Amino acid sequence: MSTQRVDSPLGIKNGNIVQIVGWDDDCDDELYDAVVSAAGAEPVEDDYGDVVDVVILWWRDEDGDVIDGLLDSITMLADGGSVWLLTPKPGRVGHVDAEDIAEAAPTAGLKLTANIDAAPDWQGAKFLPRN
Repeated sequence: MSTQRVDSPLGIKNGNIVQIVGWDDDCDDELYDAVVSAAGAEPVEDDYGDVVDVVILWWRDEDGDVIDGLLDSITMLADGGSVWLLTPKPGRVGHVDAEDIAEAAPTAGLKLTANIDAAPDWQGAKFLPRN
């Protein structure tokens, strides 16, 4: 697992179908705009009826069990797709403990592959399905 800052937001490429889950007023608008610019299209809604390349899951401690959120996020994930779990940084309201995130990955059938500084108040963890 690496810690890095990605040039293209969350490694999203033009043409990727991106689904955003958990968006609320506390989310980072600049990161959202960068994702739209990189993908070349607006993210799809929760009820999108096809597979997606990237799921961006904005998650706060009060949203519940992170395992459930990750399990829900992979139901429409395309082969080769990834999930980005974005959580408030330590000291911010809604922070999720790193230990909880690390423990959730194998239970959800995912492997944690990277951690990034995603935005001023948000950190990101990239997951890929275990094969």
